[in-house]
Amino acid sequence: MAEKTERTISDVLTKPDVALELTLRPSLFSDFTGQPKVKERLEITVAAARQRSEAIDHILLSGPPGLGKTTLANIIAKAMGANLKSTSGPTIEKAGDLAGLLTNLEEGDVLFIDEIHRLQKTIEEYLYPAMEDFKLDIIIDQGPNARSVRLNLPRFTLIGATTRSGLLTAPLLTRFPVRERLDYYHAEDLEKIVVRSARLLNIEIDLNGAREIARRSRGTPRISNNLLRRVRDFAQVRGDGRISVEVADKALAMLEIDENGLDEMDKRILEAVIAKFGGGPVGVNSLAVAVGEEPDTIEEVYEPYLIMEGYLKRTPQGRVATELSYQKLKLKPTSTSQPGLF
Repeated sequence: MAEKTERTISDVLTKPDVALELTLRPSLFSDFTGQPKVKERLEITVAAARQRSEAIDHILLSGPPGLGKTTLANIIAKAMGANLKSTSGPTIEKAGDLAGLLTNLEEGDVLFIDEIHRLQKTIEEYLYPAMEDFKLDIIIDQGPNARSVRLNLPRFTLIGATTRSGLLTAPLLTRFPVRERLDYYHAEDLEKIVVRSARLLNIEIDLNGAREIARRSRGTPRISNNLLRRVRDFAQVRGDGRISVEVADKALAMLEIDENGLDEMDKRILEAVIAKFGGGPVGVNSLAVAVGEEPDTIEEVYEPYLIMEGYLKRTPQGRVATELSYQKLKLKPTSTSQPGLF
């Protein structure tokens, strides 16, 4: 039995959920489960920087949502003994916002920018001299009185996180000496994460119950932790509070998460491609309208897992359902299905 853990993708975190999420995040490399090669390389980079008493090189972390990019940024800052200042690309609306962040940094601080690919291009250009030369050029006044002033910045580390590294411009991408991609987790690692989280939350769970949650978590720790909390609620109300494999299976069935980790929206996407578009190809915008979801959400949240598991195929013409999708939904390819697929 494969293993994985997660919470449903459509869940929205409330403020208490966010606080709880923070308590489950590991704060040390030794507590971070999974991504062994990435973790090893980052540990070496941090150790070398500490030995030289220097700020660590700028780091870009990429990969699907929920795999631990923010957690790793916090771990790196703590390992360096540095303060962490966090923001996100969409919240930096003008150059003055970025200037305020940079000028308030101290020597060795870590600036974490989530969704860095969503920075406006005009603002992004201010980062270039800041990252390379630790200088900031700002324009004072307007018109004939305008003049450029160069400010010296302390040596800091920029950690960028992105779910879509392909949207980063080449000038920004090349200014990150350290670039690491996080991949989906193996079921065994997710099982360990579920067991650790259950211990922190004082949840009684057996290994088979943890394995059942883990294998339905789409290879994503965030989903594992979210599913664990949902299964805990079910066990508390409909059971004796203990999570066994039977309780986990019933709870996940109630949440409409099947044995392969597909939820209701995943199945709607596959059904739309097959039933409404003859198996494809179909563009993401048309697909988004058909299922009532945003195109970006389909591309960033649902599609990567469906493609990785072999349910969808992305072609230059659009998305195409594979034979596995038809088997999953117990359907047969029609004469309008794209030829040569099966």
